[in-house]
Amino acid sequence: MYDVLAEVYDQLQDVDYEAFADYYEAIFQKFNCQPSLVLDLGCGTGNMTLAMARRGYEMIGLDCSVEMLEIAAQKARDQQKEILFLNQDMTTFELYGTVGAMICALDGVNYLTGDGQLEEMLQRLHCFLDPGGLLIFDVNTPYKFQKVLDGQTFLYDQDDIYCVWNNEYDAEEQICYFDLNIFLRDADGMYIRRDEFQEERAYSALELQECIERCGLECAGIFDHLSFLPPKTESERLFFVVRRPLSAAGGYADEKIF
Repeated sequence: MYDVLAEVYDQLQDVDYEAFADYYEAIFQKFNCQPSLVLDLGCGTGNMTLAMARRGYEMIGLDCSVEMLEIAAQKARDQQKEILFLNQDMTTFELYGTVGAMICALDGVNYLTGDGQLEEMLQRLHCFLDPGGLLIFDVNTPYKFQKVLDGQTFLYDQDDIYCVWNNEYDAEEQICYFDLNIFLRDADGMYIRRDEFQEERAYSALELQECIERCGLECAGIFDHLSFLPPKTESERLFFVVRRPLSAAGGYADEKIF
């Protein structure tokens, strides 16, 4: 996944990463979390990782795509940021210790399409997140898959890139299929076609909340896009704030892992 898309990913994205970073910091303040070390799950080409690093957080970036991580690491070198990048899967990752917070931006959780993968990821979180620490993730909603993406074709036409993005949503399987045809212009002015196929799973807010709680975590908040407003029927993106609880006595549930 993303092996073909990695080289053009940044050119096709139109995301205000600083707005995401502002929102993460507002969540940290609202939920009394003061992390110094933050893990970026599904970091891709490192845009979100670097946005947080520029604000003084010690960052770890994790992604399953080597191609994405190579680009992220080069950006970090260019910006003189020391960031540990790990080529691991979100459902099986291993760290040397715990972190104060985790973020997962731009519907990374929707890419957990297999049965049990969401629970596996949350169980890893329980192992490597400080007690009282937060996971912040966002998801595309079932409404977006059904009403906005299903049956739609999007075109991206830039100087050296032409991309046709077809979407099809299977309501029974709760899977949205993305078929991307990417045309890249070479040095001779000829276009080379590259194809990529992706899929995302639609999770309801209730399904996510129940899975979070089954894993011994607390669903501390569910909010509409980049806000502290409650979800709406027509919300296209929701943000979840997940907390690893402290013990009932008010101390840590267990010791940090080092």
